[in-house]
Amino acid sequence: MARDLVLSFETSCDETSVAVIENGNKILSNIVATQIKSHQRFGGVVPEVASRHHIEQITGCIEDALRDADVTYDDLTSVAVTYGPGLVGALLIGVTAAKAVAWAHNLPLVPVNHLAGHIYAARLVEPIEFPAMALVVSGGHTELVYMPEEDKFEIIGETRDDAAGEAYDKIGRVLGINYPAGKPVDELAHQGKDTFKFPRAMDSDDNFDFSFSGLKSAFINTVHHADQIHEELSREDLAASFQQAVVDVLADKTQRALKEFPVKQLILAGGVAANKGLRERLTKEIASFKDTKLELVPLSLCGDNAAMIGAAGEMLYRHGARADATLNADPGLEFEWLADEAK
Repeated sequence: MARDLVLSFETSCDETSVAVIENGNKILSNIVATQIKSHQRFGGVVPEVASRHHIEQITGCIEDALRDADVTYDDLTSVAVTYGPGLVGALLIGVTAAKAVAWAHNLPLVPVNHLAGHIYAARLVEPIEFPAMALVVSGGHTELVYMPEEDKFEIIGETRDDAAGEAYDKIGRVLGINYPAGKPVDELAHQGKDTFKFPRAMDSDDNFDFSFSGLKSAFINTVHHADQIHEELSREDLAASFQQAVVDVLADKTQRALKEFPVKQLILAGGVAANKGLRERLTKEIASFKDTKLELVPLSLCGDNAAMIGAAGEMLYRHGARADATLNADPGLEFEWLADEAK
């Protein structure tokens, strides 16, 4: 088998990452320079700060990725880069670096949707079987994506407001948990019980869309009211009640989608895919779908990283996806909808 080597870039938010992927499924290197400590003092990602960090880190990440993979530019087959969605300034750093490398070394440039990268992280564990479906859950996105073929991505449901990860960060602040709050809230939730019975927005609606803004507001209002009457609430029970509401809706909608769109594989991907409660729930309930295999993206690949972009990039390269020097960042990039009337 020919040795196809992809140099891939991911700078959509607050992780500067460069990787070298062999044949779309083997990680030779995956360098990730995180910015979490820089953003924690602000309680969230500051776009200008993120962009400046990307500028400082990108060159070193390229050098480290090539060194760790023990390859040179002459060994590469293509260059892949996230061009959206994400923070426009952050995306531009990766796009510019990738274009420069592709031009300087006469390599094909492959544009990759960030969400396709999250989904194709599963390919770094084992092949994806089609038709497939992905539940992509992260700080900026909550989407159900149907894939009839490997290069076709069709949204069948998405969040109407806050993404699940965004809601976690917002209620985390109320609990006194610094950004990013997902993992600490998950840990707290496993110590408490669902005593507050927060709303499950849109759970019974006849669609596959999500909404977490009302849940977030109900949580905040509950805590503020308790503060006003000097009532002490259990942080563990608050976290457990919030998480149970999120997981209930995600699991219920996903199961309904699987009944309407039978698939061979369900992929759980994105930063919130690392959530223990969600992984446990889907593992238990998807077992009833005998013809559908659940693929949980490894914890090490749930967050933003360039390895996933390389996995998706190699597939898109085979299908003829190419970009030239006019490639620009597209912060609002979306997959197509399965049906126009679904929007």
